[in-house]
Amino acid sequence: MILFPNAKINLGLHICEKRPDGFHNLETVFYPLPWCDVLEIVPAKELVFRSEGLPIDGNPDNNLCLQAYRLLQTQYDLPPVHIFLIKHLPMGAGLGGGSADAAFVLRALNDIFKLQLGEEQLQQAAARIGSDCAFFIRNTPALATGKGEQLTPLSLDLSRYRFVCVFPNIAVNTAWAYRQITPKMPAVALQHLISQPITTWKEALHNDFQAPISRHFPDIAEGIDFLYHHQAVYAAMSGSGSAFYGIFEPHTDLSSLQKWLSNSKRKYKFYIQ
Repeated sequence: MILFPNAKINLGLHICEKRPDGFHNLETVFYPLPWCDVLEIVPAKELVFRSEGLPIDGNPDNNLCLQAYRLLQTQYDLPPVHIFLIKHLPMGAGLGGGSADAAFVLRALNDIFKLQLGEEQLQQAAARIGSDCAFFIRNTPALATGKGEQLTPLSLDLSRYRFVCVFPNIAVNTAWAYRQITPKMPAVALQHLISQPITTWKEALHNDFQAPISRHFPDIAEGIDFLYHHQAVYAAMSGSGSAFYGIFEPHTDLSSLQKWLSNSKRKYKFYIQ
């Protein structure tokens, strides 16, 4: 079975309060973006995980794909599989690539071995792997609260717009990013802000991580300004960074922007839809 785990972007992100368990309560909107890895899973005589493409930090034995397999294997005594991942989505970017890979492994194993797990059961399993992992089970726009695992579906359709997503070759450590934040309850709930016209988002829709992370990495703020210079309707950093994105009207000519990104000495990785 071949699958294409996709990225997500955050539309607004409020860090509301620190929890007794050390995590944070937040509110954000997850929106899927079709910038994808490639994942192949087939039954095999022994468990094998192999990856190509972008290098993956850390011990391969602890990869989230294997964590997802082992989570279901212990419950359902699954036979071994061969997991082959071609990594396109950058890590440390705030795009949820590793979480997407893990969630798609859960979905694939459910189909391959006919486990008959429903979406809610898969979401519960995914939430044990990572806070944003559950989003990729349904993979449709959602308001995320709690640690990011409590999902409320949204009827948010941005399909008429074009997207540009840029990774500036900066990896941001999530734990470090949270230490830059002073949690506070938002003056206006995100669910209200996201329902307003997109033309209001530049002034109203904010990511609490963006200002402090940009102070450490000014390339991010400069990149967002550059997207606005090229007529983005809305532009922001995704998650705790460092990727940033712009949303453009469908008729916008992005050829000069694409040329600049392609020729930049910073060797951006980017996706244009």
